[in-house]
Amino acid sequence: MKLRITLDERTFEVEVEVAQEDHANLPPAYPVGTARLSGSAASGAPGAAGGGPSAAVADESKACRSPVSGMVVKVIAAAGDKIKAGDSILVLEAMKMETNITAPQSGVIASIKVAQGARVQTGDVLVEFV
Repeated sequence: MKLRITLDERTFEVEVEVAQEDHANLPPAYPVGTARLSGSAASGAPGAAGGGPSAAVADESKACRSPVSGMVVKVIAAAGDKIKAGDSILVLEAMKMETNITAPQSGVIASIKVAQGARVQTGDVLVEFV
């Protein structure tokens, strides 16, 4: 399996071998390196005005949710940007590690629901697509 790791704004591709596959205890799958989660909106603390990042969305397939609780350290994309699956959208910091959030699908960004410095919880909506 290939993974993409970013350190100090330098991206490396590494190959990882799974020694033993035990799928019984794993959560529902989502693409590696993305923030797309399956299921309904997670409940969390209310965010900013306008429903906050944990608010429900009209079409869950067009929402990108946070895979971790943390802080937004960098917003890379903007509303209206045309992106491809795997393009960087933003960077989250959790437990002193940065997580590069990439687009789970190709399309156009309708809105970015968080700003640099914002705290997010697991399952909060980060981005909505058109």
